[in-house]
Amino acid sequence: MTGELRSEVFAQDLLEGHVCIVSGAGTGLGRASARELAALGATVVGCGRRPEPLDEMVAELGGAGAKAEAVPADIRDPEAVDALVDGVLERHGRVDLLVNNAGGQFLSPAESITPKGFRTVIELNVQGTWHMTHAVATKAFIPQGGGKVISMTISPHNGMPGMVHSGAARAAVENMMRTLSIEWSRFQIKLCAIAVGQFDTETLRTKYPAAVSENVARTVPLGRLGTEAEMGWLVAFLASPAGDFFSGSVITVDGARDNWFGSWPPGVYGESGEPLAEERKPKGPY
Repeated sequence: MTGELRSEVFAQDLLEGHVCIVSGAGTGLGRASARELAALGATVVGCGRRPEPLDEMVAELGGAGAKAEAVPADIRDPEAVDALVDGVLERHGRVDLLVNNAGGQFLSPAESITPKGFRTVIELNVQGTWHMTHAVATKAFIPQGGGKVISMTISPHNGMPGMVHSGAARAAVENMMRTLSIEWSRFQIKLCAIAVGQFDTETLRTKYPAAVSENVARTVPLGRLGTEAEMGWLVAFLASPAGDFFSGSVITVDGARDNWFGSWPPGVYGESGEPLAEERKPKGPY
């Protein structure tokens, strides 16, 4: 591959010849994943509901010498998903990787969520992921004898007040990946979920209240937000031969936030964040 788009981590042309579908590829972590896959030589087909961000993604990657396409599609519509996958197979003859990145939710107290609001989140995150996964598996992976699926979910796993609909949906997707990794192992299909913590994205900065975006790094033991590039590297690792034995896994990438929720360091720790130790009495002779 020619051009200026290169990975900071992986060997050039590592994924040369691979065809990758990335949903929600126009912005944020989806776009970062598409960028890293394309930098490694893969042909990236990005889909999403809004054509403008997808066109910007294609212009960015194509202008750097990468191979990228955009197909506007609503993953909640099974007919649109079928047409998307059929088109990719007609143009490229195969699919090697599906990245289920598209999803969404809104902050709301549980008692204020309407049936329509709850259903909308489930349709997008669970049914949409199912439509994409089922279509790629039955149309591409099973006939060709293998493929990989990476589905984005959310960390923390210890409850998310204000997003009960999303928490329920993401838990369903994680179990979907676990179950299919067993059932479809006979077809050499590998499926994983990435539980995504707090990353420094435009969505975090603009969608949620300032109190969230400005203070969330304080809840991460590593003391910072993740970068979009770091997500792209993880997706590329799983797509590469190094990821061939990963299946049925939920990989949490969140700076240890899943293991601790609250301010860091908490009051019961020392000034530098070290656990407090009790004062021990000297041992007497035995």
